[in-house]
Amino acid sequence: MNSTPPSARRPRRDALENRAGIIAAATAALALDPRASLDVIARGAGLTRRAVYGHFEDRDAIIREILAGGAPRFNAIALGIADPEAPLALARLTARLWREAAMVQVAAAIALDDAHVHETADILAPLRRVLLAIVCRGQDDGTLRDDLPAATTARLIEETARSVVSHLDASSPESGPVAVKAVLGIAGLSWTESSALVAAHPDLFDGPARAEAAA
Repeated sequence: MNSTPPSARRPRRDALENRAGIIAAATAALALDPRASLDVIARGAGLTRRAVYGHFEDRDAIIREILAGGAPRFNAIALGIADPEAPLALARLTARLWREAAMVQVAAAIALDDAHVHETADILAPLRRVLLAIVCRGQDDGTLRDDLPAATTARLIEETARSVVSHLDASSPESGPVAVKAVLGIAGLSWTESSALVAAHPDLFDGPARAEAAA
């Protein structure tokens, strides 16, 4: 019976480890600086720039792989939102995504970056459909603002989420409620209404978000 010598298997194993190391280094570097260069990523992975090119054709290819790892989790969470009331559904969607963003904050920031909007249009399509449906439902029953087209309001919500992800400390226990209130505010609720909704539903911030992501 023929078997492959260990020496023949090693390059493949090393290649996989190097690729994983590049992704880990890129995630860490981009979390500190969303514009981190390929050289910075290579140094973080303990590789040369040329070695990185052996795995990825350019920096954007690395970013696409990071997105590909985070987007399915975001989409799964969105598809698990079942609250009939639009404000509560939007609050729960934000809270659950925020818990994920605390773990993959860099992926969330990149996914909402205009520079990568074309790359994320398809990969985040399920999440965006859910968000748009929530906004439409809220406009129809008068619980969310209707002075703008639903698609515009949904986009404003995305922009607000991007700003929150970029500027709040995701490890702070207060950041989740602030994120939810910020999104509800741009969706048309007053600060008082947003605060009351959050206070009435402490379960928004209970339990892991990974259950929905694994579904």
